Amino acid sequence: MNNDNRRQPDMTTTSDTIAALATGGNGAIACIRVSGAEALNIVAQIFSVNRGKNLDETAAGTMRLGKICDGNNLIDEVFAVRFQSPHSYTGEDMVEITCHASPYIIEKTLSLLIRHGCRLAQAGEFTQRAFLNGKMDLSQAEAVADLIAASSAAEHKVAISQMRGAFGKELQKIRAQLLDFVSMIELELDFAEEDVEFANRNELAALAANIEIYISKLCKSFEVGNVIKKGVPVAIAGETNVGKSTLLNILLNEERAIVSDMHGTTRDAIEDAVNIDGIVFRFIDTAGIRATDDKIENIGIERTYSKIEQAAIVLWIVDASLPVKNAANMFDEMHRRCKNKKLIIVYNKTDKVKTVETLDIIKHPNIQQIFISAKEKINLEQLQNMLIQTAQIPETSFNQTLVTNMRHFEALQNAHSAINRVQTALQQNISHDLLAQDIRECIYHIGLITGEITSNEILGNIFSRFCIGK
Repeated sequence: MNNDNRRQPDMTTTSDTIAALATGGNGAIACIRVSGAEALNIVAQIFSVNRGKNLDETAAGTMRLGKICDGNNLIDEVFAVRFQSPHSYTGEDMVEITCHASPYIIEKTLSLLIRHGCRLAQAGEFTQRAFLNGKMDLSQAEAVADLIAASSAAEHKVAISQMRGAFGKELQKIRAQLLDFVSMIELELDFAEEDVEFANRNELAALAANIEIYISKLCKSFEVGNVIKKGVPVAIAGETNVGKSTLLNILLNEERAIVSDMHGTTRDAIEDAVNIDGIVFRFIDTAGIRATDDKIENIGIERTYSKIEQAAIVLWIVDASLPVKNAANMFDEMHRRCKNKKLIIVYNKTDKVKTVETLDIIKHPNIQQIFISAKEKINLEQLQNMLIQTAQIPETSFNQTLVTNMRHFEALQNAHSAINRVQTALQQNISHDLLAQDIRECIYHIGLITGEITSNEILGNIFSRFCIGK
């Protein structure tokens, strides 16, 4: 296993000075970042302080008030602050300019910077430089993107936790321990004829056991982490015309699905997400299930079953104003299909019945049931609370490392397979060269997560997903 492909700055891309808008939205103030060896010199050509010391004479971290000018033409009165390498976000000399968020001012300032020697930054290039300059490991860099994209309190907590670097530091520690052992084993290979043992096999077995437990725990955490990042998938299923689309529209607080009294109106799955009390739920409104000769509708029904397979929670909607017999028969089939899912029976249209106590209900042990009226918004808050409880994302999850990144998960699975082979090799006293190969493979996959081992293709794929200016 080649272990020499470590992170190395590509000087063709990191030796120049870059600039970009670092803020978004429609605020009153904007921040423009400049990073690179010539950052201070370039900014000095377009920025002059109102009074006192020039920016290059000012202590790093001190904000100065001044003007951005294009020759004699005033562009804006701004604040500028310099950061000196290595004490900056990128690890390079940096200047941040805080100006008014007029599109003209931003465009003019950036064009002036480019005219005087800057290059417009690519997506994620500031964070990529921070990684290349050792300011953070690759897992922390990816957490920056997750933090920016966070749409719920749960996502925010996980991203903040990963940005602190405990995950990467633990993996780096494991990697260093394995490197020590593999070095000793390979040294033994150099003295094979002398039958000497430099690596203590008992210590290696104990280390492998601890690593297997740790990596296994991380792999299992992906189920929760992936739900937090992508949202809890909830399928809204049931017969035709029971109010599934009405419920979806109410939960999303918008007219997302067509509502009609005609059976079979929804012929394809409609999907959208909403944040409920800090947890993102991804609702999927599915085609109504019924016996029909309509080929298009049948395709929609097949897609319903496919979407139910992808869901973690299934809301089985029943029209409370109709006899329950048909719904009960269909529910038995649904219950069979949802063996490993959390199922909730939702009796809708209770505004059309005199009292819910007299309703004929589906009798099924250990299945949660709730009575609502989507149209009249009756008991919708109780339904939301039931969803939160059913999602079962314990608060303790945020106090431990959660894997939310598919790239990390795949690398951890491969590392887990490799460490299992190491354990087998130790138990069966397999030859030293094969043992060393399995250890190196585990080291390799751990290094892919933290960035000790990277390629331009991996880095390009990761940082291309960032926004420009970060």
